[in-house]
Amino acid sequence: MEHAKGDFDVKINPLALDGPAEDATLGRMSIEKEFHGDLVGTGKGQMLTAGAAEGSGVYVAIEKVSATLAGRKGTFSLYHKGIMTRGTPDLAVIVVPDSGTEGLAGISGTLNIIIEGGKHGYDFEYSLPVLP
Repeated sequence: MEHAKGDFDVKINPLALDGPAEDATLGRMSIEKEFHGDLVGTGKGQMLTAGAAEGSGVYVAIEKVSATLAGRKGTFSLYHKGIMTRGTPDLAVIVVPDSGTEGLAGISGTLNIIIEGGKHGYDFEYSLPVLP
């Protein structure tokens, strides 16, 4: 496995919920990211959230990343699963299997999000097939 590290800027904007999902404890948002460092590119997706009492809640998101990594350009998708249990986070961001295209075809891995001092960073543990 290889590691890519850097930071990213993120914009999250509320989107309307539709139909029976309309509830004050539920949310839907757009995600727009700009990655810097070893992974250079953009991410775009959507997030669904559910809040609860006692500082607990969950979110799921799907994000499509268009980027250059290790000199290889392409796209891949990320699946986010975040659970907060009374203020304790458990977050997993995983590359969707077989979602890589072009130079990033065959990519797999896990992206760890690091938030320190209000800034977002990442440590991306990944694997790419060897080019012929």
